[in-house]
Amino acid sequence: MADEWPTPGEIRALLGKAGRTHRIARGFLAEHGRAVAAVRAALEPLREHAARAELARIPAARLKDVTEGRLRLGPVEQAGYATVLDVLDATPYALQLLPGVGVQTATQLHAAARQIAAAAAETAPMRLDADDRTPEATALVIALHPLVNAGPELPRAISAARSVAGTLEPLLAAAAPARSRLRRLLAGRRRRAESRAALTALAGLRNDPETPRLVFDTALDLGRPPLDGTGAWIDFELQAPAYYGVLTELAGARPDRDRAEGFLPHEIADRVNAQPLDDAHRRVSLRGYQEFGARFALAQRRCILGDEMGLGKTVQAVAALAHLRSEGGTRFLVACPASVLVNWIREIEHRSTLRALRAHGPDRDAALAEWSRTGGVAVTTIDGLHALPVTDVAMLVVDEAHYVKNPATRRAKAVAAWADRADHVLFLTGTPMENRVEEFQNLVAMLQPGLRIDGSDAIAGAQAFRRSVGPAYLRRNQSDVLTELPELVHTEEWEEFSRTDLAAYRRAVKDGNFMAMRRAAYAAPKTSGKLKRLLELVAEARENGHKVVVFSFFREVLTTVHTALPDAFGPLAGDVPATRRQEIVDLFAAHPGHAVLLAQIQAGGVGLNLQAASVVILCEPQLKPTVESQAIARAHRMGQVRRVQVHRLLSPDSVDERVLALLRHKKALFDAYARRSDIAETTPEAIDLSDPSIARQIVEEEQLRLATA
Repeated sequence: MADEWPTPGEIRALLGKAGRTHRIARGFLAEHGRAVAAVRAALEPLREHAARAELARIPAARLKDVTEGRLRLGPVEQAGYATVLDVLDATPYALQLLPGVGVQTATQLHAAARQIAAAAAETAPMRLDADDRTPEATALVIALHPLVNAGPELPRAISAARSVAGTLEPLLAAAAPARSRLRRLLAGRRRRAESRAALTALAGLRNDPETPRLVFDTALDLGRPPLDGTGAWIDFELQAPAYYGVLTELAGARPDRDRAEGFLPHEIADRVNAQPLDDAHRRVSLRGYQEFGARFALAQRRCILGDEMGLGKTVQAVAALAHLRSEGGTRFLVACPASVLVNWIREIEHRSTLRALRAHGPDRDAALAEWSRTGGVAVTTIDGLHALPVTDVAMLVVDEAHYVKNPATRRAKAVAAWADRADHVLFLTGTPMENRVEEFQNLVAMLQPGLRIDGSDAIAGAQAFRRSVGPAYLRRNQSDVLTELPELVHTEEWEEFSRTDLAAYRRAVKDGNFMAMRRAAYAAPKTSGKLKRLLELVAEARENGHKVVVFSFFREVLTTVHTALPDAFGPLAGDVPATRRQEIVDLFAAHPGHAVLLAQIQAGGVGLNLQAASVVILCEPQLKPTVESQAIARAHRMGQVRRVQVHRLLSPDSVDERVLALLRHKKALFDAYARRSDIAETTPEAIDLSDPSIARQIVEEEQLRLATA
């Protein structure tokens, strides 16, 4: 019947469920708004402080620039007002008391100083230094923590909550007369019709349990009790990139658009920005420039992402893979050097919902069969690609693509064959291409054969080169996109044992020799996976002009590295006198361009300033986080003008994994304890693993694992 309504019970259930969902969404958005407001409030004193520091460096004469030279500044400068800050701190009345300065001039001077101050506050970089924990900086870290703690799902949850609230709010308002028979009778014919239509619409909404669950779970994380200053700083040190990501977003300190977009022609950049980027299968938040990189890979379909080391090329590739999965893609292929194969598998599994299958080694055939049946991301080595039967894939990703620059090689031919069967192809390389036009042309020939490169564009400079090859190449440098420098970024580099290293490791485990277990990965330098990855990292740093410091607990390991890098400075070790250590550091810092310094972590990690280095390589995990933190702090300190990249070389299925698992467990316990307790035992020594009983525990566990393997 036309006037038939649902039963009162059905109406109550329908409106009750919709109302609860609406309240959760609105409450979450309100909580997010309060968190954002708290960050912005905490930013204000820091902005003012940074702006005042900048104004103190700007001579008062620059006030003429704001007023197009109309002001007479002689009397002001003669009275001792040397900087814009001096003028800002004076009142207009105090300025007009100066000889030769009238009321109008004083007013204009002060207005010009305020204008420069406002601009300085807007553009001042926001940096957080864990060694300079001012009350203002601590307040900001505390305010940032809830937004960071909400995790990478926060943007999706906000979008979902807005969609839910926007849909339900008008329907609930329209359905209000349906709550009782009397209200329906009093509502009038038109309102009753609207109410029935709203009930029908509410009943017909797609039942998606994931959206309210996503919003509810994220709201719980966002609404957790705030940390105290110590807890917030500990969390900041553990995940500084996440803090800086939120800070950059809310502070508005985004990089210049042309730089963030790699100086692409605007017509290409506009097309890239219009490219959708679905995050349903992604588990990581992206910086703005990283989103652009993933969109570039999708919009251009066959291209090279050449970002400088440390800007997250892998994450951008994973984001592109996740988007294509949302569009229905099922099979993807990653080809990479053997030294980073484990890294790729871990990154795919940690940063997305995609399944990674190791199509290399003894389990290759089984992995390929599974990949063929169920899809996922097959990960293999560049050198082993030729052995795989070529088939269609939604995307082919080739890491360290400069390895296939020579089209006559077997590896390049294999990549070309796979590229012909791929809908999308993404080459990754951190090596700048501007000075390698012939190599670049060879790579582009596999991707976009019709694109011709003019060598004169490269001669004209990096920006001209990037614009000319924009259809196929995107590169950003750290200085282009990281406005909050310096930043500290940690990367785990998982490298498998060679046969000889594994044999040395097994002997050390059998003998119960904990220290020999820790350095077994360097037992065979010619085949050592860790040493090979170390040399790759050094080579990439050389290409980009970065200085590197290599730390190890073991003098023997540093000797092995020095043999492979005979031009390296050092090693700094305990038997080197302190004055000589400083001389070596001074020579390292003064060396033009790229250089490598080797140091025992106990010797180089204390008392020396190594801010000339922007790449830190740790040859093995340390048992005391304080030792590692102090070593990294030698490079990541005031005076550092580059983001510091920290690479930890690790061996899977080894003592390294045991040490990391124990450290993370103890950090989690310590963090939880610190959040609940007022006791001041909040030093990193509380998570020390150097106790001999811990070493014995690890040895015994490894002996048992290898005996039953």
